[in-house]
Amino acid sequence: MQVQLIADSGATKCDWKLIGIPKPKKFTTQGISPYFLSPEAIATLLHNEVLPRLKGTQVDAVHFYGTGLSHPANQKILQRVLRKQFPKAELEVATDIVGAARALCGREKGIACILGTGSNSCYYNGKKIVRNSPGIGYILGDEGSGAYLGKKLVQYYLYDIMEEPLRTAFEQRFHQQRADIMESVYKKPLANRYLASLAIFLAENRGHYMVENILEDGLRDFFHQHLFSFREIRSVPIHFTGSIAFGFKDVLLELCKFYELKAGKIIKTPLQGLIDYHS
Repeated sequence: MQVQLIADSGATKCDWKLIGIPKPKKFTTQGISPYFLSPEAIATLLHNEVLPRLKGTQVDAVHFYGTGLSHPANQKILQRVLRKQFPKAELEVATDIVGAARALCGREKGIACILGTGSNSCYYNGKKIVRNSPGIGYILGDEGSGAYLGKKLVQYYLYDIMEEPLRTAFEQRFHQQRADIMESVYKKPLANRYLASLAIFLAENRGHYMVENILEDGLRDFFHQHLFSFREIRSVPIHFTGSIAFGFKDVLLELCKFYELKAGKIIKTPLQGLIDYHS
């Protein structure tokens, strides 16, 4: 049996699974994306956080699915780095939306969506992605993502429309005020991860009408901007993966019901589906 290393990477974290050995191994590292990490930083991460977990196991194939890989130049960067770390392995580097489609749809037709730190969606014909409605980054788009919801949350706070006691709860939860938020967004690196990290506050304060408004508006924007661009929207199931999709699946199901769409799988991570696909 071939020993395969499967990676599913978002902007925040990367899930790994080594299969084809008597006791498969699963572990997590920080997210790997050429948009946010240099080739040297990726190589260091692999050397320090991935190779020690393999303990000298000869890997026959590496399947890496990740965010930021839609650009061919970024795919080549990651392929070169992986080749140095796994010189004898068969390599496959693909976008996270390819991974999501394979994990969610298997070999059936469907619409696959990612709602995590960022967002993405595609129509998959059972073999390949036919059409893609991608996110365009947290500054310009990424509707429905953690960064998008986090941005809406801080807008409520910074515009001073967040009512008490929600405002006090926000300040106590994050120990940040206006100046801290502005610095984290405009001066510090990885602002998308920072904004997405604020989405936990929404999960912790369900039931408050402002929280529900943020969730419904943010996820509805994803439906309007992306899902309704697919002409197959009425004929195939719509699947979702990612921490935001899984954490707020009740909102997604309500939206699917409201728009009379067929809801499919809603899973937190594509990893198990990718294991099934490659097995």
